[in-house]
Amino acid sequence: MSRLVLVLPLLAVLALAGCAQREDTSEAGAGGQAGFPVELRPEGAPEVTLEDKPERIVSLVPSVTETLYEVGAGDQVVAVDEMSTHPRQAPRTELSGLDPDPQAIAGHNPDLVIVNADAEGTLADALDKTGVPTLVLPAPTTLEAAYDQFALVGKATGHADEGERLADRVESEITELAENTPDRKLSYYHEVDPSYYTVTSATFLGEIYQLFGLRNIADQGDPNAMGGYPQLTAEKIVEADPDLVFLADTKCCGQNAKTVAERPGWDTMTAVKQDRVFALDDDLASRWSPRLVEFVRSISNAVAKA
Repeated sequence: MSRLVLVLPLLAVLALAGCAQREDTSEAGAGGQAGFPVELRPEGAPEVTLEDKPERIVSLVPSVTETLYEVGAGDQVVAVDEMSTHPRQAPRTELSGLDPDPQAIAGHNPDLVIVNADAEGTLADALDKTGVPTLVLPAPTTLEAAYDQFALVGKATGHADEGERLADRVESEITELAENTPDRKLSYYHEVDPSYYTVTSATFLGEIYQLFGLRNIADQGDPNAMGGYPQLTAEKIVEADPDLVFLADTKCCGQNAKTVAERPGWDTMTAVKQDRVFALDDDLASRWSPRLVEFVRSISNAVAKA
């Protein structure tokens, strides 16, 4: 269930219209370092003002850790959480992003801490006593929000231009992949874990599948039910007979085409019989980092193969 918590907050529907001008997510004031002070307005989180360019960043969000390195702020990162496995040179520690310890975080002498959530501002209040700002960056609910977050991370770290370029590049590459993939009108099942938790089309991941015209068997008339992350039964999945099966539990839980085919009754499914069970990288299927392009490419390749 801890893996499920990491992927749950991803909802909404995308309207792709090319790389349009991105909404400004910060305002720079006069004085200080170039571009600073800067006021950041992350979607779904408190506004934060950074007086100076941060030089000692602690990231407790794997997706943001990847983005920090992509915008050129890697040299400013002094510590990341235990789940930040990419890139390899990131300074991994035993810090937890799910249960942040203010004292352990402060031990790295940061001048900016980035977290995914901060219930009731508890962490921010604790760090504020030491003068360290906390930037909360929740999981974006749409692809467009993910692109905006890339730009915001660039601005927060003194790499505004790089952040904008990264956002535009990722959007352009994803759009191109979707446009160049045949629209097959196939059905699919996306597996979060072996207990049959899945995603509906009303989620961030579901939005990506919709780019390829795929129909989600988990929607069942109400894509928003259970917050977009229902738990199905094996019987319901076999009955729905999806054309494609995507496994996002390969690294965590050892699932693959062979283990799926061995499940009772699953060998009768179209996806199994036609060799359309696709193993995904767990991390790519649960993060909103610039490596989204790799995840989208996996879906594109699967649709093209089908």
